[in-house]
Amino acid sequence: MNIICLDLEGVLVPEIWIAFAEASGIPELKKTTRDEPDYDKLMTWRLGVLKEHGLGLKEIQETIAKIDPIPGAKEFLDELRSITQVIIISDTFEQFATPLMKKLGWPTIFCNSLEVAPNGEITGFQMRCEQSKLTTVKALQSIGYETIASGDSYNDLAMIKAGKAGFLFKSTDKIKADNPELPAFETYDELMSAIKKAMD
Repeated sequence: MNIICLDLEGVLVPEIWIAFAEASGIPELKKTTRDEPDYDKLMTWRLGVLKEHGLGLKEIQETIAKIDPIPGAKEFLDELRSITQVIIISDTFEQFATPLMKKLGWPTIFCNSLEVAPNGEITGFQMRCEQSKLTTVKALQSIGYETIASGDSYNDLAMIKAGKAGFLFKSTDKIKADNPELPAFETYDELMSAIKKAMD
């Protein structure tokens, strides 16, 4: 029995922090897990930048409301969900993901949660578990699933490498060069073909 595990940002929707960096005019917020492999370090740094600029959840959610899935993402997901089980495993947060899940037709997502003060300041974050992507695919494997995973960033590599098959999607040249054994795709058609082949 197969289960497909997909990253969210960069794979199905644009990077939320890049969109927010552009909307807020704070270019340093463009840094993502493609640039910084340590997610805790990255998020702690982001929260510091938000605090410095007096920005909170409301401002980020206003940007997210304007983000649409990457063209073709919903159709890709719909087709994939018609043939097998799919879970989105993301290091994003429920407070960010919900409007995007609505636009994607409410797929299942495992993600994390923000700690938000009454005034809307983001004061911290709660990760679901250590190494959430790898831990999740190992848990799925422990209950009888074979995992096939795809993502674009450093924090996806462990789940991509741990399964029956794994693919980079719309990744960076550096990540592709550092992981030449992983097939890398740029279009949903290519990714769909590779997943179907891996499922056989």
